[in-house]
This record gives sequence, structure tokens and C-alpha cells, in this order.
Amino acid sequence: MIRVAVVGYGTIGKRIADAVAKQRDMVLVGIAKTKPDYAALSAARKGYRIFAPKSELERFAKAGIEVSGTIDDLVEEADIVVDATPKGVGATNRAEVYDKHDVKAVFQGGEKPSVAEVSFNALANYDEAVNKRYIRVVSCNTTAILRIVAAMRLWGLELEKLRVFIARRGADPKEYGRGPINDVVLDPPAVPSHHADDVRTVVPNLDIVTMAVAIPTTIAHIHFLHATLKDRVSRDQVVEALYRTPRIALFESRYGFKSVAQVIEWARDIGRLRGDVPENIVFLDTVDVRGRELFLVMAVHQESIVIPENIDAIRAAMGIRNAWSSIRATDESLGLVSEGKRYG
Repeated sequence: MIRVAVVGYGTIGKRIADAVAKQRDMVLVGIAKTKPDYAALSAARKGYRIFAPKSELERFAKAGIEVSGTIDDLVEEADIVVDATPKGVGATNRAEVYDKHDVKAVFQGGEKPSVAEVSFNALANYDEAVNKRYIRVVSCNTTAILRIVAAMRLWGLELEKLRVFIARRGADPKEYGRGPINDVVLDPPAVPSHHADDVRTVVPNLDIVTMAVAIPTTIAHIHFLHATLKDRVSRDQVVEALYRTPRIALFESRYGFKSVAQVIEWARDIGRLRGDVPENIVFLDTVDVRGRELFLVMAVHQESIVIPENIDAIRAAMGIRNAWSSIRATDESLGLVSEGKRYG
């Protein structure tokens, strides 16, 4: 069993902890929290062992939340740490904790690529991450783009160039103090946005340009994708490639899917925890092919899309070489499908 510690228990960390707990080859040794808030209470209720900074132990005790030790104690018990702390904290943790304890770690896309030996996407470059000590799972938007790139490559549809226009959610649902309230914000006010560079940390030679704005919603990001392929293809070829690729789901308007909120409601209706949709949400009616040009619109559930990649990154770091066996095990444990699907 791979002993996994999760440091940081926010939007991403709590989902990673739940996903680790579902794996047959992993055990969650505990989670690290810096303050005794409602998230710590929910973790305790689930039976997760909680660890905290030494300076905060008294606060946890006063709040009536049992602590199993310090963060150093947690790391000592683990084979690998998944760091899901806020942007920039992971690099500090590497320097001050993980290096000292000689433990492997998986970081999130908010960290700079230099924090790790490899930036990671399971479908695109799993093999490069095998046995690496430090791995960085790329951001939610980058993960979604790379899945499309991987789908084209897996089924022989080579990309010549890729242009992606992103309408980013202004904040996650719980982030009451963040995001445009009645505005559309250039994010960033430059071309390309950082997403293109992030994609190239995984696929270095890809001709990609990205642009982004932030909009007043918390549900998801929206991507308007325009790709030029090296050869003429049919729409059926593209749809088949998307359909056959894990972690991509196709939603059709004939079943009533015309908005992201409807997809989230569908996820709740079928019993997905928190209404999560870790797959790329591709609106099938928008897939259009004209000669060598491909157009599509997809949504990215930013709270959950990187969770499967974190689980696969753990296996890669621990030397499990078969990417497809890991992807299959992860997807089955999370209730996803091993191939794409047209949902209705």
C-alpha cells in the first residue's frame, strides 16, 4: 500500500484525500490543516487523522479537534505527500519540509514548474513522471487542454496549431471575497495568457496561443477551442477520438444539455460526490470540422478536473509504469468511465 499524506485541505486537497481513500493500492495516513475551521471538523467526522503546525496545536485543542501530531510527524509516516496548499506555499514546503524528510511530493499547478522535475498530465506524459521525486500536476485549464491534445495524438489526428480562448470563472463557490461581481476582467491583459506556456511544460513543441478573461461565475471555466490539424479530417473522426479517450465526456443538446449548470445538476442526480465532473465537458453540438480546422466548446469543472491526475501522479512517482492501468483504476474508483461517453 502506498502511504499518502495530503497537506492542505481546501477545494483541491479535500477531494484528493477522498480520492486517495478510495484507491485499493493506497492508504491515506492523514491530512494537514493550519487552522481549526469547519474543514477540519468535516475531516475529523470522516475519520481522517489531522496534523497541524506545532504553533497551532493549542488552538486545535481549544476547538475540541483531536490532532495526531505535527506536519513533520505526518510527512514522516508517508511514502509520498500531495501538496494542495495555496499558490507559492508548496515551494516553501518543499524547501523546509519535504527536502528535509527525503519524501516524494506531488504539487499543484499554482506552483511554478521549477518546483518539480516534471509537469504532469496522465494522458500526455505519464511515462516521463515514473520514479520522479517531485511532480507538478498542471492547472485545471491546462489539464483540460492537454486532454484534447492527447486525444488527437492517441488516435492519429496530429495538430498543427491550437488556439484556445478561455472565459475563466471569477472564483470558486466558497471564495466569497474574490472575483468580478459585475465585470469582465482581462486575465491577464496580454496575449498569450500563461496557459500556453503551461501546456508547453508538458508538450514542449506545440504551437499554441491562449487568451483569457475572468467572468462573474463560480461554476466552471469555458474554453472556445480552434485547432488546425495537419491533415483533412472528418467530424466523425474527431468525435470518435473524443469518445474513445478517457476523461472526456460528450454532452448533447437533444438530451437538454445547453448549459454548464445542467451538467452539474446531472452529476448531482447520478450521485457524484459534491456534483463533481472531473471529465472535460465537451458540448457535442459545438464540434465542427471544416477541412483541417476543428472548433469546439468545452467546460472545465475547476474544483475536480485535476483530481484523477493527482492519483495517477502518485502511482507514477512510486514507480508504477503502466499508465493505462493507473488511469483505469483511478477512473473506476471515482465513478468515471474508462472511455469517453455521450451523456444523456
